[in-house]
Amino acid sequence: MPPRHAGIQTISRRVRRNRFVAATLVLAVALVAGTALLGGARSSNAPTQGSPRFIPQDARLRSDWDGDGKPVTFVFAGDVNFQGPSVIASRLAEDPRTALGPGAARLLAHSNLSMVNFESALTFGGCPIPQPKTYVFFAPPAAITAFEGARTTLVTEANNHGEDCGQPGLLQALTIRARTRYHIIGIGKNVAGALASYQAVIRGEHVGIIAATQVIDTDLVSTWTATGTQPGLASAYEVQELVRAVSAARRIDDTVIVFLHWGIQLDACPDAIQEPLATELVRAGADIVIGSHAHVLLGAGYLGRALVDYGLGNFAFYNDPFPTDLSGSLAVAATGRHIDAYTWRPAIIENDLPVPATGAAAAQVQARFAAARACTNLSGRPTTPLASNETERAALASSSQGQLP
Repeated sequence: MPPRHAGIQTISRRVRRNRFVAATLVLAVALVAGTALLGGARSSNAPTQGSPRFIPQDARLRSDWDGDGKPVTFVFAGDVNFQGPSVIASRLAEDPRTALGPGAARLLAHSNLSMVNFESALTFGGCPIPQPKTYVFFAPPAAITAFEGARTTLVTEANNHGEDCGQPGLLQALTIRARTRYHIIGIGKNVAGALASYQAVIRGEHVGIIAATQVIDTDLVSTWTATGTQPGLASAYEVQELVRAVSAARRIDDTVIVFLHWGIQLDACPDAIQEPLATELVRAGADIVIGSHAHVLLGAGYLGRALVDYGLGNFAFYNDPFPTDLSGSLAVAATGRHIDAYTWRPAIIENDLPVPATGAAAAQVQARFAAARACTNLSGRPTTPLASNETERAALASSSQGQLP
């Protein structure tokens, strides 16, 4: 039998070992819980992927932040509508997977993420409460299948048709989103949900996308705008709420993108509201600002070092006379906050669908796209950054008194 003191030492070692194991388990549980809380705050729309890495405090507030140093390609396109009677509505009914045609998939291809504006309410069928407006658009869940068939990563419904079927229609859209697990942003059960950013980790780069609309019929603003207790759309009229969302995303994302519905229909120049808002969002930390609504191409270029496109035009739409038939997609390569390059992929809408353009038609669309910059405050090359650690801290402080959502 071993000496008594040896047994005591053995017991002591076991106690110390058990305490160490217990402490390790408690730490592991705490880390998992903390990660889950952070993920929940970041997005209810998309789980992140990839292993965490150490990020110095406020590093992402530097205008030269390049994340992991790996470029990510984004492709954005404009308005999509399946309203009938039309060719595109018939295609949706016949075969949702191919409803947007082969051209849409080609224009959105060769990307790590693609996004369009879904210019419609989304319901299970019919329109529960048609709103008092000239045009009421709605589409069935098959529209989600069409987006998936065209390799579209996500869509925004923050636009002046997202609640065309009233609050019951919007609640149906939220149910369809939950059931299909397809990424639809810009709508929610409350303002926090509507402004929740889509979150993804692509090639090690953390990407956040926020959507909002600055176009809602005047008599519908109060009933359509998401609030703390009311379901609805993310409203860009609520500038401080939008800035707050951008500020929160800036702290956790390498690349921050804002997709807005704004401008004046058929006007190829930004209005007096768009340019100041773009400036405020860039100063708050947005790296890419994308727009839709006018149904024609607006200008694109650099605002400091950020990229802004005021209007992508139509992408797949039932009404396509010139110049609303000039279409395409915007491909943007970004490494963290650095915009490596951007290019317009020209298309012409034929029978409601985008057809990649070649030859003289491509030259016409490209010329229109390039010329549209003349009436904007944008430049063809990056200039002195508008955003800085100071402007982004100030935006966060003024919009939320320094508190993240």
